[in-house]
Amino acid sequence: MNRRNFLITPPAMALALGLGSTPLQSLAAPAILTPASRILPREGKKPRIVICGGGWGGMTAARYLRELIPNSDVVLLERNPTFWSGPMSNKWLIDIVNTDFVNHDMQRPANRYGYTLLQTEVMGFERDRKLVRTAHGLIEYDFLILSGGIRNAYEAWFGNDQRAIDHTRTHFPSAYIPNAEMFALKRKIQEFKGGTLVMTLPPPPHRCPPSPYERACLIAWHIKKNRIPGKILILDPKPKVAPIHMGYQTAFRELYPDIITHVPNARVQELDPFNKRIKTSAGEFRFDDAILMPPHQAAEMVWQADLIGKDANGKPTGWADMHPRLFHAHSDDSVYFVGDLMGAISDQFGHYPKSGHVANYVGRIVARNIAERVSGKEVVARLPDNLCYMMVNAEPQEEISVKFEYEVDPASGKVIQTQIDMDVRTEDLVKEDFAWIKEKFSDFLAI
Repeated sequence: MNRRNFLITPPAMALALGLGSTPLQSLAAPAILTPASRILPREGKKPRIVICGGGWGGMTAARYLRELIPNSDVVLLERNPTFWSGPMSNKWLIDIVNTDFVNHDMQRPANRYGYTLLQTEVMGFERDRKLVRTAHGLIEYDFLILSGGIRNAYEAWFGNDQRAIDHTRTHFPSAYIPNAEMFALKRKIQEFKGGTLVMTLPPPPHRCPPSPYERACLIAWHIKKNRIPGKILILDPKPKVAPIHMGYQTAFRELYPDIITHVPNARVQELDPFNKRIKTSAGEFRFDDAILMPPHQAAEMVWQADLIGKDANGKPTGWADMHPRLFHAHSDDSVYFVGDLMGAISDQFGHYPKSGHVANYVGRIVARNIAERVSGKEVVARLPDNLCYMMVNAEPQEEISVKFEYEVDPASGKVIQTQIDMDVRTEDLVKEDFAWIKEKFSDFLAI
């Protein structure tokens, strides 16, 4: 059997494409399926919106598009067989929550909200023809939403040294792209017997800015509880812990003074993953084990679509070239961006936080923007907000939190950000956190 060209019957196609609820006769499946085959033929004149990426943002957009445009044909493309939540995954690493809490079926919300779910790999785009190329064939669209999250930019460390990239990914996974690396990291934590564990943090902007510090705290709690002779060295490219500066600094000092050492201004300069040596702008370090988080960039699909922004010198920014208020591509207003791959918003604060909360909120905004365009109404620019809870102690369970609010400055017309840190760790914030995640999961996962 060849990955790109195989004999397939209509029932088998329905199973392979995750379309068990779609009538087989409506698929009009070709006898031979190739990457050049047209699949999921259009039905009448329904507006077709294709969403690439079934995370927090993509699934939210799919749900609200079907709600706001009842006659729409919404197709969600996702390569993973199940949904894995980044939010709460640090708690999963030390068994505060179980796997069923962060890992969920995707077909259930598709069935409930009435969109088509297709498990496939996005291979590229033909934007001039409004086509998405997938591993199963070509899909037409009227509007396209890219919501594929991030990619790990290991080449910033290793150039084209694929051997070093593969070794680092295998032995020192960053676990910021679910879900296989999450299981590898959990095994690493469970099997850690002692020594120096180095954590490199990506330079901003990166996925879920406060979460690496939460991860360090929870691993430190595991080390402390199990009396493991180990230490955690956080190599942070920023000049200080941020966001939630005082909350984390207090946790490091009061809860884990002999375990966590935070090193600021430690941008990675050279890394030897084979001999476990790292050189940074703050000095050179050796490690016994590591969680190596490389710089983050927009998902491959944004590069494939040729929609990466450029800076004043014409160099790629690494993030989507996006209208800061309406979330569509500057060069193609039929393409929208949702979630962590989004580009800069404001010269005051740069990017919206790359978080599940923002992805969920912008998914709803983009669905409404497209609905307004389809109905011929004026598109109203809307602003999200952001809220993150971070656990710093597991016995007793205590959390800190950060909130971001946004408004348009009447003088400049630009979006400005207000950050509110909740630095005092409390059990009440744990209750708020679990209420928050329950509300979000019910919003787009139908649970």
